[in-house]
Amino acid sequence: MRTEPTSSDVRVAVIGCGAWGKNLVRNFAELGALEAIVDPHRETVEALVARHGGRALSFEEALASPTIRGVAIVTQPSRHHALARQALEAGKHVFVEKPIALDMAEARDLAALAARTGRTLMVGHILQYHPAFLTLKALVREGRLGRLRRIQANRLNLGAVRREEDVLWCLAPHDVSMILSLIGAAPSRVAATGGYHLRDDVADTATVQL
Repeated sequence: MRTEPTSSDVRVAVIGCGAWGKNLVRNFAELGALEAIVDPHRETVEALVARHGGRALSFEEALASPTIRGVAIVTQPSRHHALARQALEAGKHVFVEKPIALDMAEARDLAALAARTGRTLMVGHILQYHPAFLTLKALVREGRLGRLRRIQANRLNLGAVRREEDVLWCLAPHDVSMILSLIGAAPSRVAATGGYHLRDDVADTATVQL
């Protein structure tokens, strides 16, 4: 059953249709902004087009389309930098899921390129916009919780087994972004340790102190 969208002048292509990509396709469709869906799995794309509308395009076709103003990149993290760079160079605004990249130099490269091209580059820190977190920020800003002395975040569920990014890249960006937003300053020291239980090159447990 296709969702009836609202109308929007902004046209967006979603790049990557995994579990979270499907969610973004649905949301852009409901906003009336979905123009195209890009994914190598043709059956997945066709099913999403039938349900939500839009066009099935290749990445190159999406970048070449004059009607598409922005792309949402929802692929595996190792491809974020290359795809986002191509999109910015093609004159598109870019929304990229966290982490923005797996290397600091790549993240800085994208930020600099967005500034040079005058395009918006946004990372999907979804919890920054959650009503509960917005309320918490207001309580802290108004001093109603007193002075912040310690913030602790725990993620104890097993989650998906990752083949590329470790648990720190996968989950910590959410917690770190919220902590920095609440504190309003960068940490003076960072210490982190990881545990490798399932794979020798991807940490599946981590402890971080800021």
